[in-house]
Amino acid sequence: MADRESTLFGEIRRMARTSGAVGGIAARVAGQRFLGLKTDKAAHAEDLKAILGGLKGPLMKVAQILTTIPDALPAEYAAELAQLQANAPPMGWAFVRRRMQSEMGPAWQSKFREFGQEAAAAASLGQVHRATLPDGRVVACKLQYPDMPSVVEADLRQLRLAMSLYHRIDSAIQHDDVYEELSERLREELDYLREAAQMRLYGIMLRGEPSVSVPVPVEGYCTRRLLTMQWLDGRALQARLDEDPPQEERNDYARALFRAWYVPFYRYGVIHGDPHMGNYQIRTDDAGHGVNLLDYGAIRVFPARFVRGTIMLYEAVRDGDKDKAHAAYESWGFTGLSREKMEVLNLWAHFLYEPLLQDRPRRIQESDDPAYGRKVAEQVHAGLKRTGGVRPPREFVLMDRAAVGLGSVFLRLKAEVNWYRLVHELIEEFDEAEVAARQAAALREAGVPGAA
Repeated sequence: MADRESTLFGEIRRMARTSGAVGGIAARVAGQRFLGLKTDKAAHAEDLKAILGGLKGPLMKVAQILTTIPDALPAEYAAELAQLQANAPPMGWAFVRRRMQSEMGPAWQSKFREFGQEAAAAASLGQVHRATLPDGRVVACKLQYPDMPSVVEADLRQLRLAMSLYHRIDSAIQHDDVYEELSERLREELDYLREAAQMRLYGIMLRGEPSVSVPVPVEGYCTRRLLTMQWLDGRALQARLDEDPPQEERNDYARALFRAWYVPFYRYGVIHGDPHMGNYQIRTDDAGHGVNLLDYGAIRVFPARFVRGTIMLYEAVRDGDKDKAHAAYESWGFTGLSREKMEVLNLWAHFLYEPLLQDRPRRIQESDDPAYGRKVAEQVHAGLKRTGGVRPPREFVLMDRAAVGLGSVFLRLKAEVNWYRLVHELIEEFDEAEVAARQAAALREAGVPGAA
């Protein structure tokens, strides 16, 4: 009963902190749309970013994901929320001691040779401390912030309210399945034992990729709220870009990131749904220029038919085959698509697949217009609104997030690689049955919850 009351009061506190801010901004947007009241939406968006950025919950992560779905949020809000970084101020040593004692017992410090009192990194759901085990291994201990289940539930209620209100204002995107997908993924992220299993899964899927390093979780040091893993040395991509590295080094990082995301997808039907800059590092070692993939909370497992659908849509865009495009959307779970509505969706598909259509080294985007992607999104939004709106299937959410998020990283890298050949190396021998079998075997070996 005490735990239930703690969760309930946590939700009430959370609602009190967010509801006035989010609801007030939403009311001002509604006032402008319905009553003609003039409001400074850019200023409200800045207010919203400041409010959400000061919270340790996942609402800011949800907002980042929503900014990759064409006009799921008003443009001014999307521009501000897209800047949110998961760098909340860390909890102090008193919290760390309490958390470690509750997860590993009163004598927890005896299980480490050293344990750093200052957080090495802080994120939306937890913070990381560097430590050394008795055998000398250097590890990263990720500790979940207090009362996070109630934080997640309160944030999700606020998200449902905000999305419901926005849908009344603008019905181009029907958010029902989007909300359900985000809810399930965020609740999964609370379970660090699941994340440890998903880390093992990525170790299995990428063990033949020398340009990608995956940390190994430490047995006996992981619980639902504590994840202990191998420490990987690396540095932030932006810090290296500030030094203006040579073009080939930039290209190496791009190829490594492409392999890190799409080898698991096309060979195992698994995607890392959060290509946030804080979720990987770059490194230079004997294997060349590569990346460390760090965070495994937002992982999505797809049926093999969905993977096949992405290849079908690529082929449809390449060949101008409208029938194949329609079949691809249906295999993803889109329903009730008229030809006119499909033409609108194809604008977005062409935007995503266009770099893969030419067998030559090139930038991921060759337009000089920095707002090019936003303009395409606005075209898609206007077209969907004109044709009656669309309900994106659940599987679409993190796949779209990964594609758009990685694209923005490739833009920042100014990479010039042959995207056509990178993708064709992975799809030319695609076999749906083999992907399904490979996926099932890897999930069992990693011990991912729910695997058959």
